[in-house]
Amino acid sequence: MTREWLKDVPEKTELSQALQQLSEKARAATEFIHTLKTLSEEVHGNCREVEGVMVAQIDALVEALQTRRTDLINWVRRQRDTKVQALRAQVTDYTHTLQATTATIHFCIEALKESDPASFMEAKEVLEERVCGARREWEETMIPEPRVSPSFNLSLDDHTLLTAIQQLTFIQLKPPGTPSMIPEECSAENNSVTVAWAPHPHSCVTGYTLQIDDGSNGPFREVYSGEETVCTIDGLHFNSIYRARVRAFNSTGSSPFCEPLCLQTAEIAWFGYDTQHPDHILSEDGRTLRCDSYEHRVALGSVGFSRGCHYWEFKVERYDGNADISFGVARPNVCKETILGKCEGSWSMYIDGERSWLMHQGDHFNRTAGGVVTGDTVGLYLNLSASTLTFYVNGMMQGYLPLTDTSGVLYPAISLNRCVVLTLRTGLHPPKHCLSSTPEIHQP
Repeated sequence: MTREWLKDVPEKTELSQALQQLSEKARAATEFIHTLKTLSEEVHGNCREVEGVMVAQIDALVEALQTRRTDLINWVRRQRDTKVQALRAQVTDYTHTLQATTATIHFCIEALKESDPASFMEAKEVLEERVCGARREWEETMIPEPRVSPSFNLSLDDHTLLTAIQQLTFIQLKPPGTPSMIPEECSAENNSVTVAWAPHPHSCVTGYTLQIDDGSNGPFREVYSGEETVCTIDGLHFNSIYRARVRAFNSTGSSPFCEPLCLQTAEIAWFGYDTQHPDHILSEDGRTLRCDSYEHRVALGSVGFSRGCHYWEFKVERYDGNADISFGVARPNVCKETILGKCEGSWSMYIDGERSWLMHQGDHFNRTAGGVVTGDTVGLYLNLSASTLTFYVNGMMQGYLPLTDTSGVLYPAISLNRCVVLTLRTGLHPPKHCLSSTPEIHQP
């Protein structure tokens, strides 16, 4: 009945709603007051913890100062013993010399008492030599000064320590808490991953250290250290699961690492041309390339490979039958001004309108009949597990090249000159014919 009555009176309905809102605020305030009381108790507990840590630290400083005092006293006493030993040695030396000199004096006095002139003359030269030798010894070695000073010119340098004691104050008491990953903001694209994390609440943080493993559940390595809370790591292996972990640090120490987050890079590679050569002309989408020179110019792909199997294709958009094309892989420092395969660090298939050769370090081998024309597709299958590079023309194998010294990163590469236009196709799974058995080949 009351509800029906309230429905009929809009003003009372509004009052009821306002009372309900006010009641919710009062309940929230009650809960907040309870939280504040709990925090007050926590303040007392934290204060006792700070006092305990501070007393322990000061006790450790006092103990270190007492240890240092003992060390300094022992050092001074060692200096004392050294000085005493030096003075005793000087007393011994002087005593021996004095005794020898006294004996010489007495001997000479007795010689002077000799009444026989002939006997005295016989001993005269020997006596004079002994007297002169004794005099020279006194003049040269018997210096009438202490070899060491009896005083200690030492004064304890306590100014720095006293100043440090006066400046002793509080810093962040504890290392920061462990940061937490933000999975919804972490991602993997192509052969790069982006990792994002959030700091632990109520922590004083100077910076963060980010580590990832090798993509094969191997050891972690540091890839970033700084203040940012997001980091992108490029140049990773394709089709690999990377574990990432992060920790925070400040002047007191470091937090533990968070639990690793797993991120998987792309199974297949998407890439384009990476060339700044003035003779290369790229289409707006960066997929089609031509060359404005009769000389060969090398272009590399925008990503490199160091693990796994990868396949990509080139469509021959234009070819006059006389130009030279070389498809393959190369290291990033390959010479860009010569045909691919002639310099060290590049492996390729050179092909024209009638035949092809395999090339490496300038050597030509495995000549095969059959060339390319406009509209053909040239595919390359890089198998780094087997260290091989296979070439296909319109799906048929044209050549097969073993790769030597494949450590490091290899980039897709081509060299072309005028009258050739090529379109790059990536993001492809290897066709079935690439996964079949490889025919036997002959080394050059």
